[in-house]
Amino acid sequence: MALIDLVIFFIYMVVMLGVGYYFMKSNKGQDDYYVGGRDIGPWHIGLSVVATDVGGGFSVGLGGLGFVMGLSGSWMLFTGLLGAWLAAVYLIPKVKSNPAFASFYTFPQIFKYLYNNQVAVVAGIICFVGYLGFTSSQLLAGAKLASGTFPALDLNMALIIMGIIAVVYTVLGGLKAVIYTDTIQWIILLMGFIFIGLPISYFHVGGWDGIRSTLPDEFFTLTNIRWQDFVNWGITIMPIWFVGMTLYQRIFASRDEASAKKAWFIAGFFEWPVMAFLGVSLGLLARVAYDQGLIGVGIADFDPEMGLPILLSTVLPAGIMGLMMSAYFSAVLSTADSCLMAASGNLTTDLFKKYFDRQTDKKNMRLSQLFTLIIGACALLIAWQMSNVLTLMIYSYAFMVSGLLVPLLAGLFLNSTNALAAMASMIGGGCTTLLLSLGGWKLPLELDPNLFGVLMSLAVFLLVHTYGKNKKTNIKSR
Repeated sequence: MALIDLVIFFIYMVVMLGVGYYFMKSNKGQDDYYVGGRDIGPWHIGLSVVATDVGGGFSVGLGGLGFVMGLSGSWMLFTGLLGAWLAAVYLIPKVKSNPAFASFYTFPQIFKYLYNNQVAVVAGIICFVGYLGFTSSQLLAGAKLASGTFPALDLNMALIIMGIIAVVYTVLGGLKAVIYTDTIQWIILLMGFIFIGLPISYFHVGGWDGIRSTLPDEFFTLTNIRWQDFVNWGITIMPIWFVGMTLYQRIFASRDEASAKKAWFIAGFFEWPVMAFLGVSLGLLARVAYDQGLIGVGIADFDPEMGLPILLSTVLPAGIMGLMMSAYFSAVLSTADSCLMAASGNLTTDLFKKYFDRQTDKKNMRLSQLFTLIIGACALLIAWQMSNVLTLMIYSYAFMVSGLLVPLLAGLFLNSTNALAAMASMIGGGCTTLLLSLGGWKLPLELDPNLFGVLMSLAVFLLVHTYGKNKKTNIKSR
């Protein structure tokens, strides 16, 4: 990597940290720190949502899918499009039209409103664990990108550097800094992919003739996928639009219902087809370059998720690569900082609320920053133990979805108030997914553990809810 690229990268990172410092000075309390003052427009929200949801982790993960299976890997983000638009039509009107939600900071506060404080605490724990893992996946994505870009940098050192930058930036800035910088970072990354990364990589591997002569036909179809893969992605990714803490923070940050809905439609479109096909296409080109011996020569057990960053670091000219890699790193940071904000919000608002209620706004800000710092350090330690970005992300998603989806839908759309059923459903669903994920058992039809976790959550909810109804009926009949 040329010196000019290192200079551009260093300047870019310093500017991002400077933005975080600026908003640290302007933030007056938790309203600014956690929900951006509740007056942000749809384009900023929408691009921030897609930057957070797709970000660096899915960018690296998508590149890995394109490397392994070609264009069919784009179906993963099609489930993101469906989830975003379903949430825009059904969820956002429920949330934004309820005056009780107007002062909320976190997703578990909705459970407190629908059920009780004990249910909210359990939801807060599930969210915290899920976003701790998701933050770790983003740090790992950034580290893979860094080590693939800078040959002299090994993965562990890259992980330390990415962790420090992401945590410091998040501790300083809060959600307002995250959203506004996400907009700029995402535009730079998208334009870089479209006008720089894709065309240069295309010609580097010999154009269409070189691509077709290297890869088999299934890489260019949308049917190189098993139905189980699509179902597993769908059951894991679509529901996250209904239970994602980072998404609720942005719903609360939107100035009104119409702005929030427009933001979600914008985010869905940019997830699929835009980012989905860009990501897998670049991964496909990385596979071509690898098969042609242009990258990865002499690397034993080549990691498919490393193909895209190594390809870009190989083909991009000096100066351009520095800007492109800076934007790519920023996409990783945009997801990592959002997840850190979510986990921090869970602790301060849902799990230690009584303590924070006794403090001044200024002291709450400092305590929130301290919590964010501690969570970031824990996420870094988890990332140190993992090797696959997409696997860690999917596990984190699945744990939240299987525990939270059923009681949320029951409370919001069926007006359920059975707190015992909600709590049992959360614990039953989350634990089922966790045990099946870690147990290594072969599941029926190779379906994802999350599906069985959601089904267990639904069964437990109905069982407890029905038992409670029958018990009340028997008491009345006596």
